[in-house]
Amino acid sequence: MRFTGRTAIVTGAGQGIGRAISRALAARGMAICVSDIDPVAAQSVADEIGGVALPCDVRDPDQIADLVASAQSALGDIDLLCSNAGFARGAALGPTSVSDAQWQDSWDVHVMAHLRASRLLLPGMIARNEGWLVNVASAAGLLSQIGDAPYSASKHAAVSLAQSLAIEHGDQGIRSSVVCPLYVATQLLGYDADSPIDRPHDRVLTAEDVAQALVQGLEEDRFLILPHQEAAMYFRRRAEDMDRWIDGMRRLRRSAFADGVPDTLSDLHRKI
Repeated sequence: MRFTGRTAIVTGAGQGIGRAISRALAARGMAICVSDIDPVAAQSVADEIGGVALPCDVRDPDQIADLVASAQSALGDIDLLCSNAGFARGAALGPTSVSDAQWQDSWDVHVMAHLRASRLLLPGMIARNEGWLVNVASAAGLLSQIGDAPYSASKHAAVSLAQSLAIEHGDQGIRSSVVCPLYVATQLLGYDADSPIDRPHDRVLTAEDVAQALVQGLEEDRFLILPHQEAAMYFRRRAEDMDRWIDGMRRLRRSAFADGVPDTLSDLHRKI
């Protein structure tokens, strides 16, 4: 991919991975629409990189439509969509322990937001015979996340959607990629100011590490972008023997819950 002179929308870009991606793409000459549910955070990043800030709650189809229209008005044709907005609230007591609302939010943010924005951008991309659709999913979309079934299920669906976009539109010049990191030192996992200082093990990458992996993946025109290379090994092991994989994950869960139910996702993360 050639970055200079191109345009991008990055959602969830007010902090963490989205902010790092916006910085990395801008440093390579792209004009960035910085979108976030927090307008102050979005504006701060946009001011830093010379981008355009547009607030958006990606659960709302009307706000997504406004985001795409406003980004096109400000930047012209959009060359790259990076759906990065995400959240994790946890479901420590199992899939049925949380509300339908949490499940729906996970579906809307991690799957439908990318679909809805892609639906609006694809016609122009197809007409130009060129475009990039990137979804920042998670290794939870290839494996499973202990203690957060809504997150895992919706990230699996996000990976599947990205695959379908690649299959159905690849011959029309559309490139689809999905980014699947394991642990990243961001506020989602309880790290202050996205700092890696208190990382419990070296499998925890920084947001900047993930952004660099994304850029490299786009340069190499790869569909599956794995900031943690070991995720590919885990994925193969799961595919080779699902029963053995589930047994291993149950052992890991027993260990993580040995002292009781973790109070937060951050506490759980530090035990696994």
